[in-house]
Amino acid sequence: MNLLPLALNLAADGIPPLPLRAGKLPFGNCPTCTANACGGRPNMKTPGPCQCPDVCHGWAAATTDTHTLTSRPWVTAWRRAAAVAYHPGGAGVTVVDLDNPTAVAWAAQTLPATRTVATTRGEHWIYQGTMQSLNAVRDGVDIKSTMSYARWLGPGTGTMTALPDVVRALAVKEPPAIQSPPQAVTVPALADGGACRHRTPAYLERGIAMAEQRITEAREAVHATIYRTFLAVLSTHGRCGCLTDTHVARLFTAAQAKGESPRHCTDAWTNARTRLGL
Repeated sequence: MNLLPLALNLAADGIPPLPLRAGKLPFGNCPTCTANACGGRPNMKTPGPCQCPDVCHGWAAATTDTHTLTSRPWVTAWRRAAAVAYHPGGAGVTVVDLDNPTAVAWAAQTLPATRTVATTRGEHWIYQGTMQSLNAVRDGVDIKSTMSYARWLGPGTGTMTALPDVVRALAVKEPPAIQSPPQAVTVPALADGGACRHRTPAYLERGIAMAEQRITEAREAVHATIYRTFLAVLSTHGRCGCLTDTHVARLFTAAQAKGESPRHCTDAWTNARTRLGL
């Protein structure tokens, strides 16, 4: 089966294709490029002088250049190929790869609707915009965008929407959650029993209001923004004895308005306190 016509159609639409061999894997590097001894393709993370005309370097081989796609080594590869893949990041999109029915059900409840493509075991949800790729962000869910490839399984159905914060946040790594039940937040007072070093309640009020605003205005990496905001509040006010449950509740309310669960808020707060030794 010659897949070159499909590849050329994709390239004409701005989607960089590459051939996959049996097993849904890219063709291996040629002897010159083994272990990236050549320095790598110019569009790889570590640019190098490689001018190899062969189908090398996995996702970085994907291209919309018709001269390359129709060159002799590539034509041979297309004739041997078992499938066509593409570089989502090069096409300006992100693929949320849902590998089982449970993952699909999670996406239907959690992610905004967008273009979907049926796969052998699940679905690809495709969003406009790019981000880092990462496997196993949760059970049965991979993110394929920059420096990755995805199988081309057709144009899909539905209208593609902008990449949402909830997907970007899946790639944000935080300290491991401390598995403890939610509990009232207590803040140690000064060792000498003195008054708050900030001397005026207005300073604390301004700090809490700014933290609420920072959380509310987060447009991406919401999980990480909330954790960093909690960390900043605690680093400034956590040892004063002036931070109350009412203040913490305001921060949690702002976080939950951005879609965070009460459990995640508690974990993020606990992790921030642990990091600061509170």
